[in-house]
Amino acid sequence: MKYLASLLLGMLVGVATFFALLYYNPLTSHNKLSPLSVSDNDLITLNYSAVAADALIYTNNGESRVAPHPSKVQQLWERPIRQSDVVATTLTDSRGQVVGLGVKFSSDSEKTKLLNSELIVDSVWHIYLPGQGTLFVEQQENYWAYLREIVIPAYWNSGDNWRGIWNGSITSGPGALGTARVVGGSGRFSGLVTEGVESLAAKAFSVKQGPVAMTAEVMIELPRPESESNPDL
Repeated sequence: MKYLASLLLGMLVGVATFFALLYYNPLTSHNKLSPLSVSDNDLITLNYSAVAADALIYTNNGESRVAPHPSKVQQLWERPIRQSDVVATTLTDSRGQVVGLGVKFSSDSEKTKLLNSELIVDSVWHIYLPGQGTLFVEQQENYWAYLREIVIPAYWNSGDNWRGIWNGSITSGPGALGTARVVGGSGRFSGLVTEGVESLAAKAFSVKQGPVAMTAEVMIELPRPESESNPDL
């Protein structure tokens, strides 16, 4: 009997050690600085609320922590799209003025590797800025730092919530520097191929509701015309 107890104790210690190493992985880095923050090019900065109830429309499979909004919106219960979220929201500038509309499609990625601290979501944005044009943003997002520093602490908290100040870039590709791929669709953005980054700023999270106080920012780089970047031309 004592050998069985020792075996079970050893297994429990091993499992606890594994999860401790996974959670406190010293090789994990939280990317707080956007790769575009040091760019000399012009930047388009678009902000929106990451709280589902603030969106025009938000939907998922109806079984996730975050409830669809409004309540009667069509849910994504079909098998091919059960692991997807869709949100349509207004986009504002740095002064809080509405400047456009964004529709984002997100799906859980097969590239997720928790042992590598990678909780991956694939997403695409369709952004419409009246009077300017349209943009398409393709990106890979890594929510490992978000899970580790917000979601798990919320579960550990006796009140089933997290409060604090957390800022971080969630974009991790497909660009070599961890940036999103941006393509212009129409208007002044027609033919544009550039980079972008999406980041989150969180203040409150609930185990039952998901994000309670959270905003997001989509930053898109606008390359300078060749005549400006090469004065000798």
